[in-house]
Amino acid sequence: MRRLRIGILDLVTKSPNPSLYGRIMNANLASIMPQVIGVWCEQEGHDVTLVCYTGLENLLEELPKDLDVLFVGAFTQSALLAYAVSNLFRRTGTVTVLGGPHARCYPEDARKYFDYVLGFTDRSVVAEMLRDCQPHRPYGAHLSAASQPLELPTLRERWKFTEAVLTKAPTIKIVPMIGSLGCPYSCAFCIDSTVEYQPLGFESLRDDLAFLLTKMKNPIVGWHDPNFGVRFDDYMGAVEAAVPPGRMRHIAESSLSLLAEPHLKRLKANGFRAILPGIESWFDLGNKSKTRLTGMDKVRQVADHVNMILRYIPYIQTNFVLGLDGDRGPEPFELTKTFIDLAPGAFPAYSLLSAFGRAAPLNLEYQRTGRVLPFPFHFLNNNHAMNVRPKNYGWPEFYDGLVDVTRHSFSLRAIAKRIPATATAIPKWMNVVRAMSSEGWGRIRYHTTIRKLLDTDASVRAYMDGETTVLPEFYVNRIRQELGSMYQHLPEGAMYHDPNAYLATVGDQADPVSIGGRGKRKAS
Repeated sequence: MRRLRIGILDLVTKSPNPSLYGRIMNANLASIMPQVIGVWCEQEGHDVTLVCYTGLENLLEELPKDLDVLFVGAFTQSALLAYAVSNLFRRTGTVTVLGGPHARCYPEDARKYFDYVLGFTDRSVVAEMLRDCQPHRPYGAHLSAASQPLELPTLRERWKFTEAVLTKAPTIKIVPMIGSLGCPYSCAFCIDSTVEYQPLGFESLRDDLAFLLTKMKNPIVGWHDPNFGVRFDDYMGAVEAAVPPGRMRHIAESSLSLLAEPHLKRLKANGFRAILPGIESWFDLGNKSKTRLTGMDKVRQVADHVNMILRYIPYIQTNFVLGLDGDRGPEPFELTKTFIDLAPGAFPAYSLLSAFGRAAPLNLEYQRTGRVLPFPFHFLNNNHAMNVRPKNYGWPEFYDGLVDVTRHSFSLRAIAKRIPATATAIPKWMNVVRAMSSEGWGRIRYHTTIRKLLDTDASVRAYMDGETTVLPEFYVNRIRQELGSMYQHLPEGAMYHDPNAYLATVGDQADPVSIGGRGKRKAS
């Protein structure tokens, strides 16, 4: 096999001109798998250039012009940008490959714009694709391993890619690490709900942490585990064996059920400075917080728990999902406002109920009942569009509650109360910047705009009510503005997709494209 010139593009944002917070933090959102792909491609004997797109780069200048293969890793919000990049490079003869969450969630659509679409990806899948390495038109080949990889390259092996990305972070530099794949919980809306929990090797984890200490002084590690610390003693034993006290800081996403006080004491002793637990709802999904309580009783219990966490860990982001089927009326929004008042140090992150294609079995039910809307992928980031019509709300009522709770959460009063409730300087500063940037005040402006359009623009209301699939000009103009110069490279039809494609292919394990007569893996 000839030596290939391979480009890898990690799209951590969907458009140029990021917010103030994005300019500071986007480089720290780099994914691990593009770096892993880079290592595997080099191990297969190829030349690799990896670019992490933070919104500040000129993509057409950063990527080499003479690539044989271009891998793109993208979340669904970046799909249109990924499609435009693929379209541009395919014109010059480059074979394009899509991986990441969008490839797993929407393979039927992605295959129209890429030569290969990857589901679960291990080294054998990458090697098979590189051996074939030819255009597949009009539909790309869909390859997937039977499960997530059993092991990943070490941090030492991917360090040159990691280090290159860190140079783009202007102040805070967070090293991406992962110790497990999948999740033991079964939240019906989550992409990891059907992926079996699988810890990676704890010996390799120790080696990675020890290696990092030779490269950076007092580094910050961002754990990409869907739920950090499920095997708590094994994790902390690995950290304690590799890292002397005070030499490393950590950020992790975990569940309240794992954050009991003895665990918190150990996390604090080992440098954990930020934690991101899921609360999700006051009426549904209590398994991650280990509570059978609902309503105000749950609010009080969770607020007490969060305040206890803040005595040990200075930064906490609490994650909510709004618009779940168990919610009705103003009560869920009012309860959330009460929680904000009772736990003023918590930074709330609100996600709108969204169905990402094949991401979760629950999406089939939404599709069967005709509740999934064909919002362009550009808006599917849990915030700029809710593509599932709510079960118990009309749109005006829902957006009234959404605007109200967002205003309450990021008001000057709430920001002021969050400062003394946060223990150290950097978390205080982060809370203020996030609240005043696109994640706080920016969301208030955006949600308020949508609420006004529901009353003043009949095309928006008809689209969100499912009465038409014609995309309102408001959304078309926003895509054009946010993609900037890349908008002209969008392939025909890219802004439209079949929101019920998952339902249409249920039970059909056959993929019409195979590769060179070899045994074909099932589509994920």
